[in-house]
Amino acid sequence: MLRVAVPNKGSLADSSIEILKEAGYRQRTDSRDLVLVDIDNNVEFYYLRPRDIAIYVGSGELEAGITGRDLLIDSGADAEESINLDFGGSTFRFAAPIAQDWSVDSIAGKRIATAYPGLVAAYLKPLSIEADIVRLDGAVESSVRLGVADLIADVVSTGNTLRQAGLKVFGEAILTSEAIVISRKGVAIPKDLEVLIRRLQGVVTARRYVLLDYDIPKINVEEACAITPGLESPTISPLQKADWVAVRAMVLRKDTNQVMDELWNVGARGILVTDIHACRL
Repeated sequence: MLRVAVPNKGSLADSSIEILKEAGYRQRTDSRDLVLVDIDNNVEFYYLRPRDIAIYVGSGELEAGITGRDLLIDSGADAEESINLDFGGSTFRFAAPIAQDWSVDSIAGKRIATAYPGLVAAYLKPLSIEADIVRLDGAVESSVRLGVADLIADVVSTGNTLRQAGLKVFGEAILTSEAIVISRKGVAIPKDLEVLIRRLQGVVTARRYVLLDYDIPKINVEEACAITPGLESPTISPLQKADWVAVRAMVLRKDTNQVMDELWNVGARGILVTDIHACRL
């Protein structure tokens, strides 16, 4: 039976359960449950701390897990990313006192406070920059003011918290993270895990795309298909009206209204948008 780790709490937990449900897997209804067996799909789900999941997968105790890319890199575990799940996005940056000018080179020899020491060390190593990494479990923004560190490395969203602490972001992003499925390095992926990955990829794709149907005069069909090329090729069907055809194609959800405007301008009519709940491509 396939053993899969799922975050038991934190920002990834609810979204992980939701995507697994959409992929056809049973999930726990009581947050106190530590294990759930999905007999129909031959999977055991283990609800674990997000920071521990990569360790369990890398050691071979579990075949796969859902965690953050940041947590995978920080763990140093013998596991690798299989697919990304398109949620739980975050950006990691360096931040330091506003009163000084900072660059990545100026980090050398300084004290860096972070909740992700492994991630920061992995970033600095190829740059040949040596620094003293101070591990903290949270609220790293206060570490500079309290004299524990010279700068920090942390998740940055709006930057308001940093500004309140007298800090500013500098340099390129250390990492752009999101939720991912991980598996053990160098190990053949079992059939049940291939199915799980394929199902989750289908959900991710279905969330990104919609199905667009429209009617178009034959003389304008090439121009319209250039706007909606689909993933491989649009489907074109004849209509009772001899000089018109019906076209169906997948388009990115975020581009839907712009695409509809462009189709209207080239003569398309009867433009309909349909949600995709699942797919295999």
